Amino acid sequence: MKYSRVEPGKTRIGWIGTGVMGASMCGHLINAGYSATVFNRTRGKAEGLVAKGAAWADSPKAAAAAADVVFTIVGYPADVRSVILGPQGALGGCREGSILVDMTTSQPSLAVEIAELAARRGVASIDAPVSGGDVGAREARLSIMIGGQAEAIEALRPCWEAMGKTIVRQGGPGAGQHAKLVNQVLIATNMIGVCEALLYGHKAGLDLETVLKSVASGAAGSWSLSHLGPRIIAGDFDPGFFVEHFIKDMGIALDEAKRMGLAMPGLALAHQLYLAVAAQGHARAGTQALELALASLSGIDWRKRQQQASAPG
Repeated sequence: MKYSRVEPGKTRIGWIGTGVMGASMCGHLINAGYSATVFNRTRGKAEGLVAKGAAWADSPKAAAAAADVVFTIVGYPADVRSVILGPQGALGGCREGSILVDMTTSQPSLAVEIAELAARRGVASIDAPVSGGDVGAREARLSIMIGGQAEAIEALRPCWEAMGKTIVRQGGPGAGQHAKLVNQVLIATNMIGVCEALLYGHKAGLDLETVLKSVASGAAGSWSLSHLGPRIIAGDFDPGFFVEHFIKDMGIALDEAKRMGLAMPGLALAHQLYLAVAAQGHARAGTQALELALASLSGIDWRKRQQQASAPG
């Protein structure tokens, strides 16, 4: 099937999920000139988009019925299944020739299942999880990892470009999800390194902001160190990405690794450490809250560390 390239002022967008990431992403599409119909479990979180001109729908199905292209970005695979395949799910409202895009980090097998069911209705289904956090979403600098039919993906290029900077098709259905899991595996163990390094620098009596000037641009540099390091130093653990969602992503990756017969001890360790972060009451904090749990293992209250700093030898 051929898909027409989306056009501002002509193509109608449906958007399901207006949380930390989704509200910004949908907002960029509205700013680009697309009309939007939105749904979220908590209507209050969609009011900003409604104020920008979006219409409100009472269900995912209703949002899809009013759209040519439907985007979803929710929390967990169970949520994806509900908002797409449930009795009031988006797929039930999609017409033949429309495109359905799930941008949640979810199970590759679920992406394949949705694509197969969508194809029976003449609908193209694309999995397109993103990386870049709340800042990347606000600044339209996301990396978008895409799986699905090439023609449908290309038809949406103006939408991808309104939300992100790195736009890569990884392969067929499920490939976008697998690529995102690669991303999460990289972040998982990197976050341990970032948090342990800052903890070491603190205990050694170093000024952490000064240390970052030396290490962030060298071989040890990473996005997590440059963007989350300053937040950790400042004691800012507000979420760009929730701990509980990161635990979900690592769990999916571990399940996929088990299915493929892979031993991934580093990922398993990170998963356990983040479970400890959640158990300490930080499930809704940002992933940088790992510092709080690691510091507590050494008897350090990270938020009060200035009072506990050791003098250099």
